[in-house]
Amino acid sequence: MFVNFDKKLRNELEDIISGKGKISPGNLIQTTAGYLRAGKGTNRTSGQTKSTKVKETKELEEYIERNSLWFNGIDETKFIGEGAEQKVYLQKDGKTVIKLNDSVFYSSWLDYLTSLQLHNLLFPDTKYTLLGFTRKVNELFAVVEQPYVISTSLTRLEEVRIYMANKGFGNSKNNDYFNAEIGIILEDLHDENVLTNKGILFFIDTAFYISISVRPSCPDPPLC
Repeated sequence: MFVNFDKKLRNELEDIISGKGKISPGNLIQTTAGYLRAGKGTNRTSGQTKSTKVKETKELEEYIERNSLWFNGIDETKFIGEGAEQKVYLQKDGKTVIKLNDSVFYSSWLDYLTSLQLHNLLFPDTKYTLLGFTRKVNELFAVVEQPYVISTSLTRLEEVRIYMANKGFGNSKNNDYFNAEIGIILEDLHDENVLTNKGILFFIDTAFYISISVRPSCPDPPLC
């Protein structure tokens, strides 16, 4: 159940999940997600397969080509780290980082873009901006920019649990969270993905997933 969770924010979350939210001009995350959603063959379903994602990737690359969305401004000398799904580069001004993500942890690119939108709504202090896309070793990567956060103290996971409870998310296991009323799962909020700067929590790496099974209802099943 929601705790201290206002109706407006709940409606905004539902709009992102269903794809019915207003698309802001110039918001590349929203416009690209809208394009993929309109393709019908790339909707989130329990039957999503690897071949379906291959087809979706091809459609996305055609969209990138038509709209000149290839990003070539990555400075390899600014590389500062990587994980299983992304590479991280510090921008020259030291205020933001660029992250390359291949969406490997998502069954579709649409799911990845939806995760970015959910992050931006819930954690605006570390908002993602989609700059475009690039290719490395024949793999497609989204190129996103995010404020650079320096940790000034260790993150206390109990504080993360309290913070997430106030956002309407219960701690399901370890560092994973869920909101059963809407069906949002948020994984791996450990102390490397949530940093503390001067007593304030900053969520720098999040992975949102939509669970159909825990949703009590869905007004438009093909989109839920």
